[in-house]
Amino acid sequence: MFTTERQVSLRPDPDLSPSGPAARWQPAVPALIYLGIRAFGVLVLAVLGNGSPVDRLTAWDGRWYLEIAASGYDLPPVPDAEGYLNPFTPRAFFPGFPVVIRWISGACGLSQTTVAILVPAVAGVVAAYGLARLGRIVRGGSRRAGYLLVALFAAAPMGVVLSMAYTEALFCALAVWALIGVLERRWHLAGICCAFAGLVRSSALALVLAVALAALVSLPRERRGPAVALLLAPLGLVGYLWWTGLRVHPEAGFAERLGTWSDLERQGWSTRFDGGVATTRFLWQSLTSPDAMTVLTVAVLLGYLVLLAVALSRRLEWPLVTYGGAIVVMALASSGLMHSKPRLLLPAFTLLVPVALGLANRRRSSAVWTVAGVAAVSAWFGAYALSVWKYAI
Repeated sequence: MFTTERQVSLRPDPDLSPSGPAARWQPAVPALIYLGIRAFGVLVLAVLGNGSPVDRLTAWDGRWYLEIAASGYDLPPVPDAEGYLNPFTPRAFFPGFPVVIRWISGACGLSQTTVAILVPAVAGVVAAYGLARLGRIVRGGSRRAGYLLVALFAAAPMGVVLSMAYTEALFCALAVWALIGVLERRWHLAGICCAFAGLVRSSALALVLAVALAALVSLPRERRGPAVALLLAPLGLVGYLWWTGLRVHPEAGFAERLGTWSDLERQGWSTRFDGGVATTRFLWQSLTSPDAMTVLTVAVLLGYLVLLAVALSRRLEWPLVTYGGAIVVMALASSGLMHSKPRLLLPAFTLLVPVALGLANRRRSSAVWTVAGVAAVSAWFGAYALSVWKYAI
């Protein structure tokens, strides 16, 4: 049903056994690819951007996470989308990332700002090794495809967020290893990573869906392992939603408590599930009032729809399609700030797998030039979004 590591190892792969100096560097390749592309993006931001790169990398949601890391959720009330002072608005931000910032800062004596930038960098490297493995174990995969998948992820349209004090890098690291656990039937790994991802951001709903469905399908044959994953996967997400509801509406029932977080999102940022009405309206309005950021955003939205169609047509392993498709649905079928959609789509990295597989079958020079071009566009897009664009991403 799923591709396994053993099945992959039986296929000949000319990239598996390099010799000489290349063999010594091979374990570091995913990290070098990822860090090289992200360093280029930050360099472009420093050259083209306005102000300190650190200020840009900790802007917008980064300030929220730093405030929560420093003071917890008991922050002064802030105006919600309707102008009302709401003391519960900070609880719309999941606790995983600020808790990690606080723990590491306290243990190492580093400033929380420094830790908030270092944690995504380290998490991105962890994600890179996961992506390299994912590109190798999927149907038709190879070591080269894994490296290309790492490069495409690091050079995603809003890849600059992976270097910011945001949750995307940490979430993607947990998500990719959870999906590896599913494909390799390492159910404890899948369940644990999924549970922790649920403490990082709401995108974990897509991951819980993929892991839970895969566990249910495997349950009749394997029983114990899938049952463990099925139990663990939703714990982080459901636990935080319930805890938030308990703090905001202590008298509410269980179901109402779970919906409290969605209410905070709607009240604070006018974000709610609307079936894609707001996104469709945005796409239509972009035809009459285009600007650079809008054009780029529209291109990214349509691009991910194409990637989803390609993943379906190429018969990518269904847990990967389920996860990536759910991320796309969650991003495009909700209202809110439209120009943040490219960032919200970043966790749909599984939809890049068919592209990596296709490039792996091309000449090396073609693949390198393609990745270089994508990385250049991504670096410029990130610098533009953080320096020229005046609104949040």
